[in-house]
Amino acid sequence: METPLTAKIRPDGEMVDLAAYERAGGYQTARQAMKMAPAEITDVVKKSNLRGRGGAGFPTGQKWSFVPLGPGAARPKYLVANGDEMEPGTFKDRVLLEGDPHELIEGMIIAAHAIEAERGYIFLRGEYTEAALRIERALHEANEKGYLGKNIFGSGTDFNLRLHMSGGRYMCGEETGLLNALEGKRANPRAKPPFPQVSGLFGKPTIVQNIETLCNLPHIVQKGPDWFKSLSLTGDAGTKLYGASGRVKKPGCWELPMGTPMRELLEKHAGGMQDGLQFRGLLPGGASTDFLTAEHLDVPMDYTEVAKVGSRLGTGTMIVLDDKSCPVGMVHNLEHFFAQESCGWCTPCWSGLHWAEEILHAMEEGKGLPEHLGYLSDICRMTGPGNTFCALAPGAAEPLQSAMKYFSEDFERHIREKRCPWRDGR
Repeated sequence: METPLTAKIRPDGEMVDLAAYERAGGYQTARQAMKMAPAEITDVVKKSNLRGRGGAGFPTGQKWSFVPLGPGAARPKYLVANGDEMEPGTFKDRVLLEGDPHELIEGMIIAAHAIEAERGYIFLRGEYTEAALRIERALHEANEKGYLGKNIFGSGTDFNLRLHMSGGRYMCGEETGLLNALEGKRANPRAKPPFPQVSGLFGKPTIVQNIETLCNLPHIVQKGPDWFKSLSLTGDAGTKLYGASGRVKKPGCWELPMGTPMRELLEKHAGGMQDGLQFRGLLPGGASTDFLTAEHLDVPMDYTEVAKVGSRLGTGTMIVLDDKSCPVGMVHNLEHFFAQESCGWCTPCWSGLHWAEEILHAMEEGKGLPEHLGYLSDICRMTGPGNTFCALAPGAAEPLQSAMKYFSEDFERHIREKRCPWRDGR
C-alpha cells in the first residue's frame, strides 16, 4: 500500500528538513512543473480527480479553472493554504505540517504556477505553535536555496510565500472569513458571488486550498492522474488521512486508500472500543457531520458513499460515541462550541445556535420540556443550507439533527425522567 503523503515523515517526530527532503527527490517535481504551461498543470489535476480535503470535497482542478489567466488578468494573484484546522476532532493537517512542511511548500509552488500566483500565505491555526516553528524553518531553507522568492528555479517566475498565524476563531477556517482575517478585518464571511477565484484577497484572484490537498500535488504531477486514481478503493481518487478519536483503544491518524470502510478504520486501525464499552455511533468527518451508526460501518469512507447514507466525509476524522457516554451531552458540548464560535453575521446562526445550546443545557440539567424537541427541530430547519451566509450553522445542525434521529429515546428520556441518566449511572 502506497502512502505518498506520509512516506517521508520520520518516526521520531522530528521534521523532514530540506536535505532529507531533497534526498527523497523533493522539489524535482516543482522544477518539472515550472516547465509546464499553467493550463497543463490544471488539466493534470482535473484528470486526477483530486477533491479538496478540507471538508467540502470540491474538485480541485475545476476550482482552479475559474481563475483568470494571461496578461489581462488582475494582479497580483494569491494562493492561500488553509491550515486553520479548528474543526473539533480533526488533526490530520497538523501531522503534515509538523512532519513534512517542505511537501506543502512544493505543492504550493506547483499550485501557484498553475494559477499564475505571485504571492502566497500559509494561514495557520494560532495554537499550532510547533507547526509554526517548523514551517518557518522550512520557508527559510527554501528561500535560501532559491526555491521561493524571485526567479525560482531560474524560471523567471516569482513566488513569495509567508506564514500568517490565525487569531484563533473557527470562522477563520471558512475561506472568505479567512480572507477577511488576512486583510486585518473581522473574520466574517463574504457574500458570494463574487467568488475568491475572481475577487478574493485584497480584491484580487485568489485560491484558498486545504493543506492535505496541496500536499498531494507533487505526487500527482510526478506520477500522473492514472496512478493517483489507482490508489483508491472507490471512484474518489487518491489516499486520505483518516483519524479516530473518542474512547477507542488506539486513537490516531493514518494514511489509507480513499474509500477504506468505516469498520476497518474503527476495528483495525483504531483497535476497536475500549474494554467494557460498546460502539453506539460516530461523526465520520469531524464535529460538523451527521451521526452514523452500526448499520453504516461497512460504508466506504469517501465523498460519494458517505453522502448516500445521509452524512458527509468532511475531514475524514471520526469522533466515536460509546454506550457509556450521553449523546445529548455530547451534542450539547458541540453546540456550545459552535454557538460561541459564531461570528454573529447572520441571525439564524448566532440566535439559533445559542438557543439550541440553552435547550440542550436545560435537558442535561433535568429541566427539559416536551416542546423542546420541536424547538430543536425548528432550529435545525432554520439553520439549514441556504439560510445562512456560510456553512457554520448548517454544519452545526448536522450532529444535532442526526442525534435526534438516531438517539431519540435518549432525548425523550432526559425529558421524561428530568435528569441526565448517564450522570447517575443510567
